[in-house]
Amino acid sequence: MSEHAIRDIITPGLDVLFCGINPGQSTAHQGFHFAHPGNRFWKVIHQAGFTREQLKPEEEQRLTETGCGITMLVERPTVQASQLATDELREGGRRLMEKVLNYQPAALAILGKDAFRHAFQQRKVEWGKQPVFMGKTQVWVLPNPSGLNRASLEEMVEAYHQLYRELHPEESRADK
Repeated sequence: MSEHAIRDIITPGLDVLFCGINPGQSTAHQGFHFAHPGNRFWKVIHQAGFTREQLKPEEEQRLTETGCGITMLVERPTVQASQLATDELREGGRRLMEKVLNYQPAALAILGKDAFRHAFQQRKVEWGKQPVFMGKTQVWVLPNPSGLNRASLEEMVEAYHQLYRELHPEESRADK
């Protein structure tokens, strides 16, 4: 059983299910996904086009109104994701696959290359769309929005926006 109150935000028919690695200690304490002040998730998904306004972690339930959801690979909170054992990530990968096959969002966005690599025993992983499906769900790997990630905000927004454009091609054409 988990050591926190954070729960999946998931419903059938989502456009994208974002999958974080695991809750940080601050996030677990606050009880909302991506709640650490240094985490850029809420800013990134807003700037990438997924939300009309920048939501606060405590407004996370509103995500389903935008076609988005959140889950996590491993429920155990840590200070850093590097503290997770490979076995925990692999077990998390099995549980994640069951969720995705049950809910079948259009896309699954795993937030971090190492998490994807370890959870699904992949060798070479590039950013973006993967040659992998879980049922009808297309798998993507996007940069982790943690403040510990060296990627710039602009790099993250562009990576997430690629997924947004793939999911909303009609809006992308209107931008041109």
